[in-house]
Amino acid sequence: MKNQLLRLLSLTLGLGLASSLTAGTASVTPAPFGKLKDGREVKLYTLVNANGVKADITNYGAIVVRLLVPDRAGKLDDVVLGYNKLDDYVAATPYFGAIVGRYGNRIAHGKFTLDGKTYTLATNNDPGKIPCHLHGGKVGFDKVLWTAEPLLEKNIPGLKLRYLSKDGEEGYPGNLDVTVHYWLGNDNSLKVEYLATTDKATPINLTQHSYFNLKGEGNGNILGHLLTFKASKTTPVNIGLIPTGKFAPVAGTPFDFTKPHAIGERVDAKDEQLKFGGGYDHNWVLDNQTGKLALAATVTEPTTGRQMEVWTTEPGLQFYCGNFLDGSNVGKRGKPYQFRHGFCLETQHYPDSPNQPNFPSTILRPGQKYQTTTIYKFSAK
Repeated sequence: MKNQLLRLLSLTLGLGLASSLTAGTASVTPAPFGKLKDGREVKLYTLVNANGVKADITNYGAIVVRLLVPDRAGKLDDVVLGYNKLDDYVAATPYFGAIVGRYGNRIAHGKFTLDGKTYTLATNNDPGKIPCHLHGGKVGFDKVLWTAEPLLEKNIPGLKLRYLSKDGEEGYPGNLDVTVHYWLGNDNSLKVEYLATTDKATPINLTQHSYFNLKGEGNGNILGHLLTFKASKTTPVNIGLIPTGKFAPVAGTPFDFTKPHAIGERVDAKDEQLKFGGGYDHNWVLDNQTGKLALAATVTEPTTGRQMEVWTTEPGLQFYCGNFLDGSNVGKRGKPYQFRHGFCLETQHYPDSPNQPNFPSTILRPGQKYQTTTIYKFSAK
């Protein structure tokens, strides 16, 4: 009965008829976050766990706007890049904090063939002057308004977000019904659960595109962060950042993070792959290929002691170290985000999989469920 009452209250919150959802020391509180040009209201949901760790998430783009976690002294700071205002997210953003889809990462030339039919997608990126479809196209899931339902289960605050991507949107086949759950655990983890169904066969590859700086957003570059990946191979790319279809061992290369290395240690090494990406912007093939939740990466920031573990059911991890940040995006502290002031760890299937028969399939068919989980777990040492 108690859970039913909480669910009813959360639905009421989703309609804006109540102010907050609270149990013990955990809470979910909605607030206005502005309006879109068509007059639709956007909300910002503040999730607070039993430890006082806080996440602000908006239903525009399913974006994580803020994520405050403690350092070794217990001081909370915001560790994700982003903006204070909705208008900044609408006007221009390098996918700060968003859920991206229908297909995260790149599809070569914006084309793929499925069941004998060739589909043409919106192209919105051209590395090496080679057009491609990136992160769902010109109006991807980062640029749409999701329905939102605050949740509180077993003293764990959460947010359920849902979006129906219609048949033909950005060139994709099928009506795709997508649900994303965010949960802010009392172990200081942010869990992201993805679920989708379709009425026509379609590619799907959803990911979370937060830019992290464990020193605190706006507090300089991320070159001193130490990374460890559970990955012994990558999928090398061509000049257009499209995978060649081959797998390359990381041993003896700047891509070997099987033991801890600072981001800045080898990012500017003389390496063709690094040249293509302007630094790290590549997919690592995770050693765990079981589809079960497993540790993929560990990041440590030595000056604050903050540590982030990335756990996922996905087979790949895109590491991007902010090579295209150029100071034009002014963040929440009023400071411009300069070159390599944030990094992304995007759990995923591999880029361009619809055109790569050697890669795990990303095709979802009617009657099937797309279901993946990624956890970002924070601690300090």
